[in-house]
Amino acid sequence: MPFDASRRVENNEEAINLSFFIFLICSPTIVERYTRTGTVEVYPAHNVSATDAIVTELSNAKSEILVQAYPLSVPIVKALIDAKKRGIKIEVVLDKSQGRDKYYPPNFVANAGIVTFIDDKHAIDPNKIIIVDRNILITGSCNFTNGDELLIIKGHKPLLDLYIQDFKGHEEHSKRYLRIVQGNNQ
Repeated sequence: MPFDASRRVENNEEAINLSFFIFLICSPTIVERYTRTGTVEVYPAHNVSATDAIVTELSNAKSEILVQAYPLSVPIVKALIDAKKRGIKIEVVLDKSQGRDKYYPPNFVANAGIVTFIDDKHAIDPNKIIIVDRNILITGSCNFTNGDELLIIKGHKPLLDLYIQDFKGHEEHSKRYLRIVQGNNQ
């Protein structure tokens, strides 16, 4: 049966197979065999609700949010700032394409007190992930700006552990972002 990306699926073998395919082509070079656990929500391309789904997951965070991306939409930046105000631990790694202008996302999140890093080892990092409470992985070919394809994978610990390890590796070779106030570095 062909995969129908126009519907939301949970605990569906087709969706899990799709998530593994995306995982294999978009993730670190280490490939391991995993048992199929958890749930998968699929949001096809140009689905406006994809951004809403990300904001909902960020709004429901209880302890931690890890973000690795290059662009971030205003609703996602706002949801991160709101989560920080609720006391959620947040770490953001953005790539060097996010310029040094006071209106860029790194400045907004850093000014809100969110720990922000710039990964200058990669011009544009192909990994775009958000990890919520070490239990939810948000990924896909999405840019977190315009409702591109999106997967929300919940409760798949081996996959989450791999992505957390990859996030930490990027964070380690990244530089702490220093915010810009009125066009000056601070």
